[in-house]
Amino acid sequence: MRMWHSLALSLGLLLPAACGDSSSRVDLPPFEMRLQEVFGSGAGLGALMDLQAPPGDSRLFIAQRVGRIRIAQGGVLQTTPLLDISSRVVSNHGEAGLLSFAFHPQYLTDPQKQFVFVHFIEPTGNANGDIVVERYQLSSSNPNLLDVSSAQPVIRIPHRDFDNHYGGRVAFGPDGMLYLSTGDGGGGGDTLMNGQNLTTHLGKLLRLDVSTLPYTIPPDNPRWGAAQPNENWAIGLRNPFRYTFDAGQLYIADVGQGQREEIDVVQANSAGLNYGWNLMEGLRCFPNGGQCNMTGLTLPVYDYDHSQGCSIIGGYVYRGAAIPELQGQYLFSDFCSGFVRSLSFENSMATVRQAPMVNVGTNVTQSFGQDGAGELYILTGDGRVLRIVR
Repeated sequence: MRMWHSLALSLGLLLPAACGDSSSRVDLPPFEMRLQEVFGSGAGLGALMDLQAPPGDSRLFIAQRVGRIRIAQGGVLQTTPLLDISSRVVSNHGEAGLLSFAFHPQYLTDPQKQFVFVHFIEPTGNANGDIVVERYQLSSSNPNLLDVSSAQPVIRIPHRDFDNHYGGRVAFGPDGMLYLSTGDGGGGGDTLMNGQNLTTHLGKLLRLDVSTLPYTIPPDNPRWGAAQPNENWAIGLRNPFRYTFDAGQLYIADVGQGQREEIDVVQANSAGLNYGWNLMEGLRCFPNGGQCNMTGLTLPVYDYDHSQGCSIIGGYVYRGAAIPELQGQYLFSDFCSGFVRSLSFENSMATVRQAPMVNVGTNVTQSFGQDGAGELYILTGDGRVLRIVR
């Protein structure tokens, strides 16, 4: 099924940056964009969670929360999924499901590295599940099918107390390492106190070397006061959904508790950072905005309060060709409000602009996607794939 529908968006409303008016850029010209419906809610895709493609690949690979990765080729949704592990995925409650996937950086150039790393929640005997990443290999006889029998474990992180705050995303960084963001284990206010706990992988950004499986710990990973480095690249995250790398920078959208949503932007090679949760929520001390010790914490470059939304959905920096004036802009949304905003961060200055008239819709924005040409998409919980166009 192929459907096209356009929603006009004019991005020209300048919003204050979190770091104050004195450091905000005000010289960015307005631009216009549309949301073009590639697949509608009647296409049968259901709850959507991720959309990826290897650079240069014309296909769209679309992850459904239930545990399938579908393929769209030439605008047509293929009947047979690239992967179906729905029998192994928790997807009927909470925030669980098949959350993301990542192609090996040499997926299209090296036949020996046609791997896809799949990130999902697997049941563990109770109603919740563990965070799991596995590697799958492309079928030797079908370029549109992963070999289910080739599954190799990469990492499993216990997450059995609550059914929320799984994170997250799995993706390769510019250094060729595999990164995984995880939530704090769930509940409210970091009940389990995982954000600042150096001994757990919850509430963290992990960095793994997957050149041999299951993985090795890169020797330049942080040591966190121990004799040897461990998997944790950064700490102090609540529910990072999601992060992306671009031009030597790392962008993290971290979902807040009850008051603030935040975006962190740092150099991609910055190891050992503490993003503050649950000492802080956005730019304010947690839980009541009073006094706290911010020494050693990395503060967001932008945050917003819950009069504007309730749960940030992180996207990508635009690097496509269709909208030249959008180049270098980081796009993000919010689950509750459905707005589309762009953030520019240069020379320690943040500028945010919003589409003032039309948004994606309330309580439906699930994720962003990026195709092989660098064009961006928004995925919705009611099964729509929306392409961002000029």
